[in-house]
Amino acid sequence: MFSHYQHIRLFLMIQLLCTFIVDRSSQRMTAVRLQDASIAIDDLLKEYDIRLRPSFGGEPLSLDIEIRLASFDSISEVNMDYTLTLYLNQYWRDDRLVFGNTSEEITLTGEIIDKFWLPDTFFPNDKSAYLHDVTEKNKMIRINGNGDILYGMRFTSTLACTMDLRRYPLDRQNCTVEVESYGYTQEDINMRWKSGRTSILGLDKVNLPQFTILDYDTISHSILLATGTYKRLSLSFVLQRNIGYFLFQTYLPSFLIVMLSWVSFWINHEATSARVALGITTVLTMTTISTGVRSSLPRISYVKAIDIYLVTCFVFVFAALLEYAAVNYLYWGNRAKKRKAANQIPKMKKDVHNDYELDEIAINRASPIIGLPANRRRKRTTTTTTFDEHYQSNHTIVTQLPRLRPLVKGNPAINPSTYTRHSRPQRTRHLLNYLRTRTTHIRHSVLHVNDVNDIDRWSRLCFPVFFLLFNACYWPFYIVRPQKLG
Repeated sequence: MFSHYQHIRLFLMIQLLCTFIVDRSSQRMTAVRLQDASIAIDDLLKEYDIRLRPSFGGEPLSLDIEIRLASFDSISEVNMDYTLTLYLNQYWRDDRLVFGNTSEEITLTGEIIDKFWLPDTFFPNDKSAYLHDVTEKNKMIRINGNGDILYGMRFTSTLACTMDLRRYPLDRQNCTVEVESYGYTQEDINMRWKSGRTSILGLDKVNLPQFTILDYDTISHSILLATGTYKRLSLSFVLQRNIGYFLFQTYLPSFLIVMLSWVSFWINHEATSARVALGITTVLTMTTISTGVRSSLPRISYVKAIDIYLVTCFVFVFAALLEYAAVNYLYWGNRAKKRKAANQIPKMKKDVHNDYELDEIAINRASPIIGLPANRRRKRTTTTTTFDEHYQSNHTIVTQLPRLRPLVKGNPAINPSTYTRHSRPQRTRHLLNYLRTRTTHIRHSVLHVNDVNDIDRWSRLCFPVFFLLFNACYWPFYIVRPQKLG
């Protein structure tokens, strides 16, 4: 029994001794490895010239680009830009940094990164950017044993994006991320996407509040500048604006305000305060909505889709206010005419009675012209009194005929100069009188309304029909019709 416990104790002691020996060996190996890595870094930097690019004087350096999107922070229509946070990874090979086999690698951060040659990559459409530095600067360099290098950083950038807002807010926008070398031309650096479209990572996890990413594409092209020809990489996004926000904040309130203006057609036309207050309220509300929309947009010269809708809604509510102005004018105008006509009936009866008495006197009176019958004189007197009943009352009746002018004066064959001088003004007067008569006839035939309630009845039908027709044309035009992106 005692010997069995001794064997167990001896086994445990041997196991502890082996563990101690292994730990000491691993610590010794780790220390040697760290010492070897430090020596390797020192040896790499001893004769390393940071001023010269890899493969200087030979073939262009192949620089591969990879982008991982972290987030779309904001898109501004006023400033024509958008902000995003991304990880930029750059890959290249530097034969001067070969220190072992491919299975070995060294990852470095901090200030030591500045002791290695780094590409001068920049974003041509960048407005502002900053490198994240919490808790340390978010950049690193990883050196593989065969000289392959990975240089990565995390930063936030605000990039310019020229937007076409003619279809706003039913629009699509094409925004790009452009990458280029600032100083090295394509004879020195051949910049390219690492693996085509798959070089863009994390796009499926990005969510935008007002936009949906429909598609993206990677483009590589050369650009000629004053300092040389450079290779430029472009990441292009196709962004579709989500209309839900604008439906509930702009379109639906405008639609309801227009419908509210139609309520005045069912209010009695004598309720002036109610109809005027309703009309002015709808007009001011549409003005407020339009002002709010314009405040979030740049001052551009062309007309946008939302401008067309808001202006049309404003025209409808303003027309509803003018409709009541027309109803009120015709109603009170007809009442004034009826009152005036009622007051003139007794006066007209009195004038007719006076004219009858004057005609009787004229018949019994002898004509002062010898040989002129009394009935012809009566006709002349009657005509005179009828003409004067609108301008004079109870005046002396003309009892003498005007003197007869000689026929020779008006004969064009005998006196042609007089006819030529007076014919053109006479034709002009006839033409003006004809136009005045036709205009008066048309005005009376069009504006003659027996009952002002007929205007309200027609407005109840015409306003909704025309507004629905406008919506039936507006929405298919901007939604179904495709938009051409530049």
